[in-house]
Amino acid sequence: MQDYFFTLADALQAQLQGAETLLLAFDGEDSDFIRFNHGQVRQAGGVARRSLALDLIAGERHAAGRAQLAGSLAQDLPPLRELLHDLRAQRAHLPADPYLNFATDGLSGDSRVASALPSRADALETIMGTSQGLDLVGIWAAGTIYTGFASSLGQRNWHACESFNFDWSCYHAGDKAVKANYAGMHWDAAQLQRRMQQARADLEVMQRPARTIAPGRYRVYLAPGALQEVLAMMAWGGFGLKSQRTGQSPLIRMQTEGQRLGPTVALSEHHGRGLEPPFTAEGFAKPARIELVTNGAYRDSLVGARSAREYGALVNAAGEWPASLDMQPGGLATSDVLDALDTGLYINNLWYLNFSDRNQARITGMTRFACLWVEGGEIRAPVDVMRFDDSIFRMLGENLLGLTRERELLLDPGTYGGRSSQSVELPGALIEGLAFTL
Repeated sequence: MQDYFFTLADALQAQLQGAETLLLAFDGEDSDFIRFNHGQVRQAGGVARRSLALDLIAGERHAAGRAQLAGSLAQDLPPLRELLHDLRAQRAHLPADPYLNFATDGLSGDSRVASALPSRADALETIMGTSQGLDLVGIWAAGTIYTGFASSLGQRNWHACESFNFDWSCYHAGDKAVKANYAGMHWDAAQLQRRMQQARADLEVMQRPARTIAPGRYRVYLAPGALQEVLAMMAWGGFGLKSQRTGQSPLIRMQTEGQRLGPTVALSEHHGRGLEPPFTAEGFAKPARIELVTNGAYRDSLVGARSAREYGALVNAAGEWPASLDMQPGGLATSDVLDALDTGLYINNLWYLNFSDRNQARITGMTRFACLWVEGGEIRAPVDVMRFDDSIFRMLGENLLGLTRERELLLDPGTYGGRSSQSVELPGALIEGLAFTL
């Protein structure tokens, strides 16, 4: 695939005229997809996808286009040459772009991440064996994601990474269910077995009569899957340079007033994890790690190519939202969470989150799936769906009691337009006095 892309780049570069510059961004995948419903395989297949984005530049004018590829030079080159001709014609009618920014002295490179994926047969055997008797709904996606960059200035970059993602739910009745996930680059059947066993245990609790609790403030434990939703709201403009400079960041108080989170909170964009490519679609190299929050204080922003040009900064990311978010662990053992929680809510998942006051980083959302009532360090009953409304500054600031030592790697299960390579690695969080409104 790499040779094919670079050969394609050389052929298109030969079509340039005068002082034109051509940027080519390649993305593709070879993935297995299996869908499960009622504990049975309902769909099994694969995806071989290749896509190419072209940006034809002359001075400050440029025209961009995209094409789906067959993977054959004989089939792909004729329509790409035609597209290049069309872009050249379009560019003549487009205004200058003052924020056009691309690497002119970028380094070439080849990155491949070591991995160990199971065969489709082995994955199926483990999934079906461990989930026997369960009403399981989910999706298995695994394989290689490719990313490439080439420019007519001589730059050639390639990245390939293998990963798997099994995202599933087990239902008791109606909307009573538990949700779980196992993802990564190194398959361990025992890990999946343990997570399925935990899902079975939670499902047994879901069969008990649900408890309704009154609105108020409760001590809660947010499992990594629930904490991910909270951090996704922080990432919604929270770490981008442009949102910061335009005053639209929900973390603006951290950036301008010195507002801090808890001293144990450390967040970074960890490009070195390897799921995302180490270069951008404009040819800029990404640093292995960007410290976003250190010791609870805002440290650095994510800077895309256009913002770098606009604000005179250095490019450090493909976009101004985290794609490989990393949260440092704390000192609380996961095995001690129930004792530390004592009495309160064990929350596995949240959904329907939104800002109730963006400028104050105040968010609202609903509990989902296995939200459990804990009393005296023991799980007693499931809890009816509840709505919370509270500030991130409180949740991860003054009210943060601890983070777990163990973390979970969560991959984005999205497949719209292609299998996502975004990920987070998070601990769980013990929080005092989370506000529930209904």
